[in-house]
Amino acid sequence: GSTMKNIYMDHNATTPTRPEVLAAIQPYLGEKFGNPNSIHRYGRVARAAIENARDHAATLIGAADSDEIFFTSGGTESDNWALRGVISADRETTNHIITTKIEHEAVLSTCRMLEAEGVEVSYLKPNGKGRISAEDVASAIRPNTKIVSVMWGNNEVGTMQPIQEIGAICQEREILFHTDAVQALGKESINMRKAGVSLLSASGHKINGCKGAGFLYVRRGTKIAPLLSGGGQEKKLRSGTENVAGIVAMGEACRIAKEESPQSTENISALRDRLENEICERIPDVLVNGDPEHRLPGTSNLGFIGAEGETLLIRLDLEGIAVSTGAACSSGSPEPSHVLLAMGLSKEAVQGSLRFSLGYGNSDDDIDRLLEVLPEAVSKVREMAPRLQAMRT
Repeated sequence: GSTMKNIYMDHNATTPTRPEVLAAIQPYLGEKFGNPNSIHRYGRVARAAIENARDHAATLIGAADSDEIFFTSGGTESDNWALRGVISADRETTNHIITTKIEHEAVLSTCRMLEAEGVEVSYLKPNGKGRISAEDVASAIRPNTKIVSVMWGNNEVGTMQPIQEIGAICQEREILFHTDAVQALGKESINMRKAGVSLLSASGHKINGCKGAGFLYVRRGTKIAPLLSGGGQEKKLRSGTENVAGIVAMGEACRIAKEESPQSTENISALRDRLENEICERIPDVLVNGDPEHRLPGTSNLGFIGAEGETLLIRLDLEGIAVSTGAACSSGSPEPSHVLLAMGLSKEAVQGSLRFSLGYGNSDDDIDRLLEVLPEAVSKVREMAPRLQAMRT
């Protein structure tokens, strides 16, 4: 009924914009509407806001200098730009890219397009827990390897990759290293002074900012060509009048993440562990997908054997609980998850998987409510499954 509390457990798809962020951007949607490239007062006010946001972003990731931060429209643009920009900057040889089979589509699609343009790409397979080994990266390196792209934390199963080790290998061989850190930002300690990372992608709407703004960190001295040309904004590397409100939101979200991260990460991890342990206690035949040792704090991907994930998702939605079956970016596609398949899960296990991703605003009450609803939903959906099979054959 109308008294039902809606519960959001899909933070890896997008996050609620925090009230502090809304308050910070309000003026830039209103009276502070200037173009940051104008010389007059209106422009200077907007410019100052962007530079302030750039400082917050640089501080959060421990960049050596805020001029290593380039604002973009989000993770997808940052991923596209990192790969294409580096390849375009050096067309003399046939370039080789090393990436993984579990990257976000923004990286995979870009790599496939670059392959069509003659670039060589190696796609590394993870282990059964979704983890890539640094040794596999090392042995995939060829004389013409230009860039390695490995995500920091996976959006579907939450597995975190050995970024420090891969970075060390890349630095030693003088190969550029890009990491899609969209899911890890604000949850994990990220320090560009220590990590051997040349390029890092980030997105505002995954850290309680707004959709439509993100950044690419480009380590000083990294050769990269622009993706967008025009008025020469962002040091001529990313043209287009800046999305001032979105950038201010990104900056404010970074500032809050820096302040709250260790504590919020601990809280969210505890909630996630409780959710997972109690579901596994109360419901038989549940697989935990991913790597329990190396995992983002809020992500739990569970396989309910003999149940269809999509049907479960809809049942939970009717109870006011929002979860997902994998990546939101490819919803509407009946394709099974490329991440779970790459990890070697059976088609059945993949089809029965649900992703619970927790974050700002989730509480123990939410988990109580989920545990009231889920066991019955799973058994109902499991009862239906054999009938569906019979109808299909």
